[in-house]
Amino acid sequence: MLLAIPGAASAQDVSRPESQTKPPPFFSLSARRAVAIADRDANVRRQRARHGPLYGVAYTKARGLWQVSYFQSGEERVQVIVGDRGGRVLESWTGYQVRWRMARGYEGAFGRKLNAPYVWIPLCLLFLLPFVDPRRPFRLLHLDLLVLLGFSASQVFFNRGEIGVSVPLVYPVLAYLLVRMLLAGLRGRAAPGRLLPILPVAAVAFGLVFLVGFRVALNLTDSRVIDVGQSSVTGADRLADGSDIYGQPYSPTDPHGDTYGPVTYLLYVPFEQALPWNGLPDPPAAKAAAIAFDLLTMIGLLVLGRRLRAGPAGWGLGVALAYAWAANPYTLYVMQSNANDSAVAMLLVLALVVMASPVLRGATIALAVAAKFSPAALVPLIARGTGARPSARRLLAFAAAVAAVLAATFLPFVPHGGFRAMYDSTIGYQLARESPFSVWGLEHGLEPLHTALKIGAVLLALAVAVVPRRRSLPQVAALGAAVVIAAQLVITHWFYLYVVWFLPLVLVALFAPLALRGREALGPGLELDPGHVDHLRDQPVPAGAHD
Repeated sequence: MLLAIPGAASAQDVSRPESQTKPPPFFSLSARRAVAIADRDANVRRQRARHGPLYGVAYTKARGLWQVSYFQSGEERVQVIVGDRGGRVLESWTGYQVRWRMARGYEGAFGRKLNAPYVWIPLCLLFLLPFVDPRRPFRLLHLDLLVLLGFSASQVFFNRGEIGVSVPLVYPVLAYLLVRMLLAGLRGRAAPGRLLPILPVAAVAFGLVFLVGFRVALNLTDSRVIDVGQSSVTGADRLADGSDIYGQPYSPTDPHGDTYGPVTYLLYVPFEQALPWNGLPDPPAAKAAAIAFDLLTMIGLLVLGRRLRAGPAGWGLGVALAYAWAANPYTLYVMQSNANDSAVAMLLVLALVVMASPVLRGATIALAVAAKFSPAALVPLIARGTGARPSARRLLAFAAAVAAVLAATFLPFVPHGGFRAMYDSTIGYQLARESPFSVWGLEHGLEPLHTALKIGAVLLALAVAVVPRRRSLPQVAALGAAVVIAAQLVITHWFYLYVVWFLPLVLVALFAPLALRGREALGPGLELDPGHVDHLRDQPVPAGAHD
């Protein structure tokens, strides 16, 4: 999860000058003068009128800037940035924008050039292009893909720092996707039409190659490593040195870098060892890891297409899945931020690939849980697998694999403070944190509704283990996406990076039923592979198709 960057004296990029009346080295203003300038700011005057006396403290920042923080009862109420050279207020923040810099709309803070309309809009068009059928303009797939891009409306306001508008706009998109995935998972039917109605598979494959090259080049030349990637590399460095990864701050600006599961840090160890971290920002290991997780997710989708269908049809499905991942702007958003979220997508795709084996799918979902915790909501669904109800032997094999992997990934890294210290650093911190990036964090009066929806999300995660009685792999993907989306609807801290957690599951749920239709939808000579899928047209997969 994204971490708050404190804005006052605890931040690494500020320091309090020794004298209040003499300018510090390389500054022309004194601390007292900087406070006097900030006192005239409208936000400061309004907060004083509303809350009473405020105590202003001046800190020096890099690039000739002053940060003047106004406190009342230990709480920072206002933060004002003053330019030393011009002696004027450059920025002024109140409310949650004091603590959360990511809520201020700083240009390029996330995604860099990806946010430029000349990059974002073409990517959206490329995401849609291969799947648009001009003969069926109102087919449901068109709407589904447009909704997947609907987070863009929210992001426009986020980029402007208008969180009060951006946050509510996320929820209609999540709600639509939840309902759509539930229907796809319960019914298991495909609408008429072809997955690639106009473009041949070869053209889509060429587009995939182009997009991969573009994404890697943009990452290497323009991306920024945010705190998520920095924490992952720091934890990997600690693991390699034999130090505890839990129970102590990673840095003054990253006091909660130890909030992830051990697998997250383990995944970064090869990259940190190949590209050792020197303590500076933007570690190359974070970029290498982000690129690798992204490429491995695409490879997993290609393999999944082949697992679902033999012959050219399976190749076409795999190419379509990988292309849609590569063209979606939010997968590139993760790469440009060099976050660790694509690792979750990678592991969930792998769980679909190995779904036929209860041991392998148990081990894979356990790795996902040990990386980011929230995939634990998928354990009942993945335990059930595909086909009809699994035998007790298969359930025991799945449970044994989950237990073994969780023990192997957690026990070696329990800190000196024990499991309680590990819990406090990870799940405990995440459950207790406050955030303005959800309606639950913005409007505390919604707590009764929030509680009811939390209960609903838990019940959904349990219900999909028994309903429907039979399910195909695309249905499992749809139900998995519904569970992940339901969990994201109720979390206190939501961000655009989390789209990739459910995106590959949604793509499989939408694309596979179309690609697995009969001959008229796929072309002559394409036979189904009975080892991976046993249905034609709109019929559900019979029992035992995978299990």
